[in-house]
Amino acid sequence: MRGVQISYLIEHPEYIPQLGQWLFEQWDSILGEKNPEARIKKLKTHMNRDKLPIAWVAHANGQLLGTAALRVHDLEGRQDLTPWLGGVFVGPHFRRQGIGAALCAAVEDEARSRGIHTLYLFTLDKQAWYTRLGWSIIGPCVWHQRPGDIMCKLLQTI
Repeated sequence: MRGVQISYLIEHPEYIPQLGQWLFEQWDSILGEKNPEARIKKLKTHMNRDKLPIAWVAHANGQLLGTAALRVHDLEGRQDLTPWLGGVFVGPHFRRQGIGAALCAAVEDEARSRGIHTLYLFTLDKQAWYTRLGWSIIGPCVWHQRPGDIMCKLLQTI
């Protein structure tokens, strides 16, 4: 897709309602939320540039495409691992166009600029995709009674 920009969420608060709806629809069956308000509340805590958590949005021509975040912690019970790539989501109509990879790269660039050498993530079913982006599985984990994997990526310094 042409004209894709990756920006900090704090620069585009107008996208929060749509993001909240998307994330609610993606994870409500697991989290048992009744409406998107919890997702919206969490997104608002990510409206930062100078401290974690930080969220980014992918957008083009005024249209929201996706999001990703850099968080101190993202998985209950694994506070020993930090920081995390989390909340990676691309709108259903915009997938398979490199937007998710661009969002992940933005998070990795920010982490590098902060002197972070290792990032972690948890995924239920996107292990192959993250592996293609250079991530490695470090072990299995269960989240809300669903099996997945913790992955890590060693960031090369520039």
